Amino acid sequence: MDSTASADAPGQEAELKPPVTVKLFYSLGQVAQSGGFDTAIGFVFFYYTAVLGLSGALVGAALAISLAFDAIVDPLIGSWSDNIRSRLGRRLPLMILGAPLLCVTLGLLFSPPSGLSQGPLFIWLAVTSVAARSCISIFNVPYIALGAEMATGYVERSSVVAYRAIMGIVASVVVTALAFSLYFSGQDGLRKIGGYAGFGWTVALLMLVCTAVCCVGVARYAARLPQTTSVPTSMVRRLPGEVLEIFSNRSFRILFLSAVVFYVAVGLNATFGNHLNVFVWKLSGGAMQTLGYSYLGGILAGIPMAPLLSRWMEKRTMVLLGLGMVMVSWLLVPALRASGLWTASGDDAVLILALNLAFAGIGVGFCAIAYPSMMADAADEHENLFGRRREGLYFAGLGFAAKAASGVGVLVAGIALDLMRFPKEIALAAAPSEALLVKLILGAGPLAAMLAISAMVLFFPYALTRLRHDRIAEELRSRRMAERQSALKEGTLG
Repeated sequence: MDSTASADAPGQEAELKPPVTVKLFYSLGQVAQSGGFDTAIGFVFFYYTAVLGLSGALVGAALAISLAFDAIVDPLIGSWSDNIRSRLGRRLPLMILGAPLLCVTLGLLFSPPSGLSQGPLFIWLAVTSVAARSCISIFNVPYIALGAEMATGYVERSSVVAYRAIMGIVASVVVTALAFSLYFSGQDGLRKIGGYAGFGWTVALLMLVCTAVCCVGVARYAARLPQTTSVPTSMVRRLPGEVLEIFSNRSFRILFLSAVVFYVAVGLNATFGNHLNVFVWKLSGGAMQTLGYSYLGGILAGIPMAPLLSRWMEKRTMVLLGLGMVMVSWLLVPALRASGLWTASGDDAVLILALNLAFAGIGVGFCAIAYPSMMADAADEHENLFGRRREGLYFAGLGFAAKAASGVGVLVAGIALDLMRFPKEIALAAAPSEALLVKLILGAGPLAAMLAISAMVLFFPYALTRLRHDRIAEELRSRRMAERQSALKEGTLG
């Protein structure tokens, strides 16, 4: 079956390969996660601590509360998505519901009323972050699960993820450019309190347009994908058993736990990023923009390499390579600066910092492709073991792991900031001491690297190889063909 035929009538017997146009429309949905959360949310910690003066521990606690809600919301959305039956398919209805809600809640997150004291400001941050996270789950959990259903081949799945990841890079570049070229340009840079509301609502509008085009563009293909059989029990009654079921799959447990630890490490490192850029490296807004592009450029280089490498390298090997590259990046330059062997700042530091971030970006690009692709493979294994597909719940787990970056990672960073005795008056005016700068460096670099090493240790036992997946895929095709022939025979006899 060629790709065009797959787009019109995707079947269960042959490998699904969506056409390029469907992949392109589908990839636009990644703007919600990469542009709205992974990039825009990265400004929240600095905004609420260094600009609005909220305690770092309170900022971390507010975002951790929202992550606790995610632990409940994500599996609910995953199960709901797995069991929907509609003329639009089982993923699109929730995506259509979640997109506009996400945009409104993100805008509000960047628009707290002026003059709030610590308590009310904490409540505003907690409520809006809970709402934004819940809404991104409504859109993103079925969106990622749809990507797993669109293609069935071991390599083709990496291709679908690559399209999504590349669009994510484009979204991150656009949002970064909006931030530093428009809203945070000039001498005040990130300390410009009036820039954050406009920035938040502009990003929200960008997300709304892209997610709407995504839903319209994939509707025809998504509606023709296989849907679940009806489920007689309610979600509340069936969900605990479904969650226990997916955790009984060893491959899922390994992927989930290692991803959680890795994304927490990423969140810890990224949360300190703006503090390091402003107070340690003393960078201008233009230099920060350059570093952002270097990191995204590294990811962009790693993403297309990943599907090519997956043709002759196991995805497990790719993840371990990516994690190792990130770990080296977090250790090398921070260690040189903390020891006093390299003390450049301002424009003199940009080249080395850019190269270091590009190297880390390549590793992140490998992981960004391999992790979702392996999760889809594990969902095939799950169907082979238990007889039901659980892409929604599987990718709810992966989505929860990714959001741990701005939940647990930010909580750890916020508590660390307070333990360092990082005074608000220093954040707003004075220059911090060298001892405080070293503490910031150690928190962003070696501490995050230790978590990355833990993720590598947790991931090492993963054993779903290409050969094993090919056998599982063949068994599933044979089983589906037998079920179809049986159904046709029963219909004929009837």
